[in-house]
Amino acid sequence: MAKFTELNLPGVLKIAPVRFHDTRGYFTELYNANALAEAGIMHTFVQDNLSLTSKIGTIRGLHFQTSPYSQAKLVRVSRGRILDVAVDLRASSPTYGQHIACEISAEDGLQIYIPHGYAHGFCTLEPDTEVVYKVSDYYNPRAEGGILWSDPALKIAWPVSCDAAIVSDKDAVLPLLKDLTPVF
Repeated sequence: MAKFTELNLPGVLKIAPVRFHDTRGYFTELYNANALAEAGIMHTFVQDNLSLTSKIGTIRGLHFQTSPYSQAKLVRVSRGRILDVAVDLRASSPTYGQHIACEISAEDGLQIYIPHGYAHGFCTLEPDTEVVYKVSDYYNPRAEGGILWSDPALKIAWPVSCDAAIVSDKDAVLPLLKDLTPVF
């Protein structure tokens, strides 16, 4: 059992799994294909990924894979806390270039579902944060792409300044949205 809430972009869902508490702690279902299908998520997830990020203010993203290898993602935090971000890259969408930003943590147990056609990234808000996410297609280096996390046109209110953010060399040189060839 879980509560599904559509966020401000079509298809992007916040999922609040139910936790059953007792004197030992709690129990929750992290993944239930039937519950996801009832919410309209019909993907077969083929790979689970885990990232450990040691420092607060680290930004990973904004990443995507192009068709036919595009990935829907089911994101959760197993330790720590993040600001999770999805950007609509579907060229025909009325919300093209818009984003959602949602804080999720191991403590609250929330998950974010990001459908095909979106770039995804996050910023760590606690040290030693672990992010676990399911993807609907395998990693394909020839299909990977991204947009610059700090693109001013995106107007993302990251919780860290550009000067203080920790970003990989690869992510630091991703193109601006205006320079991106349509990918979806």
